[in-house]
Amino acid sequence: MIVKKIYRLTDDRDFKQVLSANHVTKNRYYVVYHLPNQSSSARIGISVSKKLGNAVIRNRIRRQVRAMFDATDIFAEAFDIIVIVRLEYKQATFQEANGKLLEIIDAIRRTTHE
Repeated sequence: MIVKKIYRLTDDRDFKQVLSANHVTKNRYYVVYHLPNQSSSARIGISVSKKLGNAVIRNRIRRQVRAMFDATDIFAEAFDIIVIVRLEYKQATFQEANGKLLEIIDAIRRTTHE
């Protein structure tokens, strides 16, 4: 299954709202901003810098990150999440990057359930 459009953050206002809340979790491969939302499911926004490569490479990275989210059960929770992919992502294998993303998702869950 691929992340459906209803589960994506696409509007600039939504991005700015999540970024201004300043709830940040970071690691070597990602910077993740998160904010509880009023809907019944999570919405994901993915940002990949031009420094990571041309459009083909950036779109491949976005597809990979969406696939990582598909493998989780995050969509059952009410979050708005923005993932900013860092340059170190290019040196990582898919499994390493997936493991680091799962760590961040677990950290977000812990902070919101406290």
